[in-house]
Amino acid sequence: MPSYGPEQRGGTANVTVIVSDERISSPILNMYDTAVVLNQQSLDKFEKMVKPGGVLIYDSYGINTPPTRTDIKIYRIEATEATIEINNSKAFNMIVLGAYLKVKPVVTIENVLKGLKKTLPERHWHLIPMNEEALKKGATLIKE
Repeated sequence: MPSYGPEQRGGTANVTVIVSDERISSPILNMYDTAVVLNQQSLDKFEKMVKPGGVLIYDSYGINTPPTRTDIKIYRIEATEATIEINNSKAFNMIVLGAYLKVKPVVTIENVLKGLKKTLPERHWHLIPMNEEALKKGATLIKE
């Protein structure tokens, strides 16, 4: 469930994703099992909303004050630097997803790739190997 308001004009934006084998009664959450934060504004807002024992993953680029909680697992990924290294800023989201799936394997990389093949028009299938590379790179970059 995306949240866009003044965020569309350059502020922080957020999205809630719920993965469950059971029926989801409401997409509204007050606390999160996992938060993936990509800027300082989001870290400031969402770090406190991770449940004790939960997971926080953050991209170190642009984070001036790293997370400090001791009751959650904190992982850092240098996704922005990785996109520069592979010279492809469009791979950022897949690098972050690969890191997330390393920590929380809710689906396999193979199933992500199958999903891409199913949803992308055939003319874009040539991008699937690049996305696979980005997913695998993200899995190698995540650090506790």
